[in-house]
Amino acid sequence: MVKSPRENRDQIRMTFEETESFRALCGRQDEHLKFIEKKLGVRLTTRGNQITIKGESYTAALVEITLKQLYQLSLHGYPLHANDVDRALTLLMADRSADLAGIFMENVYVPSATRFIAPKSPRQKDYIDAIRSHDIVFGVGPAGTGKTYLAMAMAVSALMNREVNRIVLTRPAVEAGEKLGFLPGDLVEKVNPYLRPLYDALHDMMDTDKAHKLVENGEIEIAPLAFMRGRTLNGSFVILDEAQNTTREQMKMFLTRLGHDSRAVITGDLTQVDLPESKVSGLVHAIGILDGIEGIHISRFQSTDVVRHPLVQKIIDAYENDTARDTRP
Repeated sequence: MVKSPRENRDQIRMTFEETESFRALCGRQDEHLKFIEKKLGVRLTTRGNQITIKGESYTAALVEITLKQLYQLSLHGYPLHANDVDRALTLLMADRSADLAGIFMENVYVPSATRFIAPKSPRQKDYIDAIRSHDIVFGVGPAGTGKTYLAMAMAVSALMNREVNRIVLTRPAVEAGEKLGFLPGDLVEKVNPYLRPLYDALHDMMDTDKAHKLVENGEIEIAPLAFMRGRTLNGSFVILDEAQNTTREQMKMFLTRLGHDSRAVITGDLTQVDLPESKVSGLVHAIGILDGIEGIHISRFQSTDVVRHPLVQKIIDAYENDTARDTRP
């Protein structure tokens, strides 16, 4: 239980009863409290199991709400990290009625020994819910919003729970300023660099030996999109990454590979199309004609959903503003 008697309009004193959860709330050497101070310009002091908040009344009240909700997460066993504090502030600054527990505690259970894999924003939670309830889901938005990572987590969870027989991970091998012909090796070796991000996400979620074994026995397949032609994928969880670089024909080919007891997640960033100007992105086209069809869901992420370094969100916003200026009449 948290007690917060107000001494005046700009000072709030909070008392936390459970010592270990209080320590987790504060962070190592009070790093979480220092982060809040720096971001919101308030003063936080601790004494025993108490935190005193000093600042403008509006901001102090926001900090109070944030600390209460983070403390409740800690009480329920959620391991608080600095990025969780940052995400909590961002969510509650946008909507003070946001329920952090309803978002952060929505864990995807995969064999990860290091941390929970959980949504960090309402859109990420909606995305996970959509993957659970729809056979085809599009995740569209900037880099760093967790589109591919969360889809991968859901795929691994489904495989481990025997909901599907295999995972198929694919990307189009589209050149972005470099020529495939300059790379050494045969075709498979040439396209492997394009598939590296999928391997990285997979190895982040499970033991490397376990991942290699699943790849070797065919339960996990990682291949360029061209290898999907002519196949029917039954009992599979299929992820198409970097889908903005598919053509209309490739996207149609991919979507029509889906067989019985299968589901697909298609991810992409519409601002990162590397196709020639004469080619229409298959992702853009698909969203335009498939939106509203029952069984298909489109999740649209924004820069506020970025969960990488805090500067990434600012960089994305800067580029979007610059593009808006360039297209202004």
